[in-house]
Amino acid sequence: MRAFRSVVISGASRGLGAALARRFAASGARLLLVARDRDALEAVAADCAARGAAVEIAALDVAEAARLAAALARFEAAGPVDLVIANAGVLAGTASAGGAEDPDAAARQVAVNLLGAIHLVGPLLPGMLARGEGAVALVASLAAFRGLPDSPGYSASKAGMLAWGESLRAAHAPQGLRVTVLCPGFFDSAMGARHLGRRPSKMTLDDTAARCERAIRAGRAMAAFPPALAWPLRLLALLPSPLADRAIRLVRFRIRPEPP
Repeated sequence: MRAFRSVVISGASRGLGAALARRFAASGARLLLVARDRDALEAVAADCAARGAAVEIAALDVAEAARLAAALARFEAAGPVDLVIANAGVLAGTASAGGAEDPDAAARQVAVNLLGAIHLVGPLLPGMLARGEGAVALVASLAAFRGLPDSPGYSASKAGMLAWGESLRAAHAPQGLRVTVLCPGFFDSAMGARHLGRRPSKMTLDDTAARCERAIRAGRAMAAFPPALAWPLRLLALLPSPLADRAIRLVRFRIRPEPP
């Protein structure tokens, strides 16, 4: 299991990102934590510093490519980044099961979840490839395997992350780049609590973070879990579309709007 000394994590102010930040915080490690909420970031940074890590924060939106690139350049000037975790994400979906998703909300999810990951990882790739080593972890979702009828923008963003991660791995693994695509199912989080409907095989946040950490440190190509939910979603692709669509409609839901 590999140790990482210089780590960048987006969406690190709460939930899975904060849990991963605490797990990668250790004596001698450097962390750059990225999120929009400065106060929450500072609280997580304090926890990580108490574990011995040297921590910097960047309170910004990953959709802001230029500001993010500048923050990454400042951090990397002090030493090469050997792990970047693209975790920042937003969830909109439909306000009522069977309703239509607002187009602006769908675009925002793609801008943050997918393009934000590209904005985060892209500036760090040249250095990793030049050094012949580096690790990228992309927090996608089981929604990447099958579009959810009540969350089209979110599903599209996560499917894009999966495809982008697979492309990076196929292109650059011979140059020493390790890419892990993480596809968790439902787990306890503020975002997950806005999902109003069945959440089969729901996991704890700690279990989810532990599975993600193990996959990253082991350099696995993909971690899709829990298996009881991951395999049925992947097998839906083998069914004729009308049958697969009928099956996925059994898990209709709605999304409570995000607090302002």
